[in-house]
Amino acid sequence: MFLCWTRTVALLAIPLVTTACIGAEIDDEADEELEEPIGEAEGAVVAGNGALSNIINRNALLSGALTPSLLGANALKPSALSAAALAAIQDPGPQGTLSRQLLQYVVSCALRPDQSFSFTWTDSGGTSRQETYSGYLGIVDWWVYGPLTDPFYQRYISACLAARTNYYGVPVMISLRASQVSMGSSWNERSTYSVREGAFWGNLFTSTPYLRACHSPAGVARARALKRDCAAGHIKPDPGTGAPITEPCGPIALAGSCDTVCEAVVADGGFYSQCLDNPAISSSARTDVVITSFLPP
Repeated sequence: MFLCWTRTVALLAIPLVTTACIGAEIDDEADEELEEPIGEAEGAVVAGNGALSNIINRNALLSGALTPSLLGANALKPSALSAAALAAIQDPGPQGTLSRQLLQYVVSCALRPDQSFSFTWTDSGGTSRQETYSGYLGIVDWWVYGPLTDPFYQRYISACLAARTNYYGVPVMISLRASQVSMGSSWNERSTYSVREGAFWGNLFTSTPYLRACHSPAGVARARALKRDCAAGHIKPDPGTGAPITEPCGPIALAGSCDTVCEAVVADGGFYSQCLDNPAISSSARTDVVITSFLPP
């Protein structure tokens, strides 16, 4: 069973597939669709090479492209979208590419596998394109009936998007686990994805969107070996000195070690239960809307 909608310990193996570095050039042909689930591990699914790392960079969030806050203002179905949101996903230019890619991942995180979002748009050559984005995680499957105004669920969709973002375009199967929303669960998955990578949280639906991540020290080497950089940050040479520096994945601010900024790991599932919402300004304000990512050993 891929999903088990209860409010208990949760985990789900999903892929992380994104394009190259944050802010890279956008390919107008990069509207790959999410693929169907495969049987590599219970709860596993493979997503296409969508440019999620490009979608949530600051330029995309603050530009005319579709934003999570614009999507959240209405029900997540074509007939309910605002004129601005509909225009964004039907735009034949680069901004339209970003908007469609964001929508594709939002639908995947929010809706169930038996739900989908379909619409048409016309490309720059005058060809009509039919798009259908399938749901998978089902975090807020009721979003098709009304706007997403509850900050609790806004944060879970945001954390889902952050956890599925990477610096590279390399497919990596990951397991996501959380304390409040269930996303499927099995002992086999826990044993298959046993390396704790880090945690993700934030809210992209507010007027000041933000995302944060922390890393599990014991999982950094494995994450880097698998080309997963957004929990611990991407290492690159300093342009001036050549010394190695660490940079975040776009707006995903690096909070350091999860062992420092998060509560003790919950024994059942191994995920972080709470993290400092903004360690830079408060050592006490915490959020319990956190998604922890796990990797295969």
